Amino acid sequence: MTVSQPSSATRSPHPLLDLPPLTAPRFAAIEDRVAALLRTRNDVLITQGEALLPLEAAIRSAVRPGSTALNVVTGPYGETFGGWLRSCGATVVDLVAPFEGAVSAERVAGALQDHPEIDFVSLVHAEAATGNTNPVAGIGAAVRAHGALLMLDAVASVAAEPLETDAWGVDLCVIGGQKAMGGPAGVSAVAVSDRAWQRITDNPQAPRRSYLSLLDWKERWTDAGRTALLPHAPAQLEMLALEACLDRIDAEGLDAVIARHRAASAATRAGARALGSLGCFVVRDQDAAPVATTLRAPAGVDARELAAAALRSNPAVPVQAAAGALAKEMLRVNHYGPAATRSTVPATLRALADGLTALGAAADASAAAQAADEAWEAALAR
Repeated sequence: MTVSQPSSATRSPHPLLDLPPLTAPRFAAIEDRVAALLRTRNDVLITQGEALLPLEAAIRSAVRPGSTALNVVTGPYGETFGGWLRSCGATVVDLVAPFEGAVSAERVAGALQDHPEIDFVSLVHAEAATGNTNPVAGIGAAVRAHGALLMLDAVASVAAEPLETDAWGVDLCVIGGQKAMGGPAGVSAVAVSDRAWQRITDNPQAPRRSYLSLLDWKERWTDAGRTALLPHAPAQLEMLALEACLDRIDAEGLDAVIARHRAASAATRAGARALGSLGCFVVRDQDAAPVATTLRAPAGVDARELAAAALRSNPAVPVQAAAGALAKEMLRVNHYGPAATRSTVPATLRALADGLTALGAAADASAAAQAADEAWEAALAR
């Protein structure tokens, strides 16, 4: 028996499937809007994958055997970068800071002075996994004075806190849309300075004819005036989603988006402290990332069990257990993008209070709600 298929003439159009091709001018216009968000005049390439793609591409393009790299480690992504750097043949100097805080510009400057051969520095702006954020402006000044290239992972910081790519001297700035931008995870971007392009061009080991090749994008797209064919078929749905989230940021205003994330962080930290049995994993408020708050479970309570209990109380709150060696003691509240709202914070604190109570720990839900409300107001007033 032959089963007939509906013809294209009778099939109903689908808004997510039957789309016109994404034109080169539209792709270039989205790149320009990302550049404006990053405060950069450098070339911006929108890469067709999650942000690990341009992060690895940046390292493999700019680092070669004989390079010496300073790898600042304030969380798991810094640890990942170290592995990539070593696989490129670089000598790696790891500068490890306690995950409870940030690295200082003075420590970075000291490491550069101790190792004058350093020509590449990798740094994460905000580490959502550990809840800390690093002072990029001061670090960037130290790196530029030394003469090294600076690669910045700004995936978790873009649209959550100020990001001044050119003013801070960032040579390779990588972002993704899935956190504070409130956009898609399957598309990302990297801004590349002229200094970085020169380093990449001079590197015979830089990937070519590869998904990791920044040079392919430069030669076939950017240098061709952004009117020729793209090196790869564009991820059309993700590009349209990225365009839509840029529209939403423009409508709200970038300053307002940043203020909302700052208030969510302040309110979550204040409310968690007021619960009475939770501690903030990142000790100082100025070192806390605006996208995620990491919390220390009370003694005798497994953080994984607490996260599960909170989610049983309210499955919609953005709570998760940490991973790796910190899994038993740390849990994380992801207040970014759509979750950076005044209603999400008290709902999360109530769920945490319910989880603590269920596990036999103390929790003052009323004090937490009041502290969070006051902290939100104070953050917006700054």
